[in-house]
Amino acid sequence: MRAVIYARYSSDLQSEASIEDQVRLCQLRANTEGWSIQKVYSDRALSGSNKFRPRYMELLDNIRAHQFDVLIAEALDRLSRDQEDIAALYKALSFAGIRLITLAEGEINELHVGLKGTMNALFLKDLAAKTHRGLRGRVEQGRSAVAKPMAMRWCGRLILQASAYAAYAPSMKRKHVSCVTSSNALWAAHHQQPLRGN
Repeated sequence: MRAVIYARYSSDLQSEASIEDQVRLCQLRANTEGWSIQKVYSDRALSGSNKFRPRYMELLDNIRAHQFDVLIAEALDRLSRDQEDIAALYKALSFAGIRLITLAEGEINELHVGLKGTMNALFLKDLAAKTHRGLRGRVEQGRSAVAKPMAMRWCGRLILQASAYAAYAPSMKRKHVSCVTSSNALWAAHHQQPLRGN
């Protein structure tokens, strides 16, 4: 049988190795079943709540073209955390006669789609509430509600944060300014105001 693998991790804070680990485990399952892996689709640092991921969209196109017989993923939430998207994916796979196998749940059926889809939707709702709570706490403390600015490398091997760059930008030599790569820092310098944050 022709099989494909889908792997995804959702955050820049997660390890790049996560994709390789997922693919390796899915490959082992395919080998056990005697399936031939035709393609690996992977989306890096992209949320499962958004279906508009490049490789996921390509996967959907290839389902419609019936280019494989089995889709393997580590878990249903790697494909999507959105209940509606999972249901649509399952419907497309069923229509094309393609099996969906996950390492965590086994062969997916309507029951998995309903239960896991609901659980994933609740997870996203809970995550959004916790994120909002954390951002509100930062604002109440007088800090920035956005994530910490990315540290950047200055050509003189000095590490600055975006807020520091804004303060020192006027005194930096032109060659050093060209080495700065943080868009947050460039915005702050352009508007001549420091970014708040820690």
